[in-house]
Amino acid sequence: MKWIPLESADQLNEIKAHAGYSIIFKHSTRCSISMMARRRFEMDWDQMPDNIPLYFLDLIKYRPISNQVAEDFHVHHESPQLLLIKEGECILDQSHGGISVEEALVMVQ
Repeated sequence: MKWIPLESADQLNEIKAHAGYSIIFKHSTRCSISMMARRRFEMDWDQMPDNIPLYFLDLIKYRPISNQVAEDFHVHHESPQLLLIKEGECILDQSHGGISVEEALVMVQ
């Protein structure tokens, strides 16, 4: 699997319009907890179906996009944060130590 950098509002619109599931991982490059959550997620992401795009948002570099994510998907901003999007709606919002591939898979199946 490979991260897709989330860097524009146009990409966010594509995620909202996508038929099926997408994942957005919001990451702070200044936070060790965020680094640990990212590594833990990446260790298990081979269990994710290949047809689920995995978007990576550097929220320090792209803070306006991070704010737009919170607004568009009606979630409180956190970092790190994983959002599972289905048909344009956020159906799972995980943060910090609660980020797990296993729980996302339960929602997908």
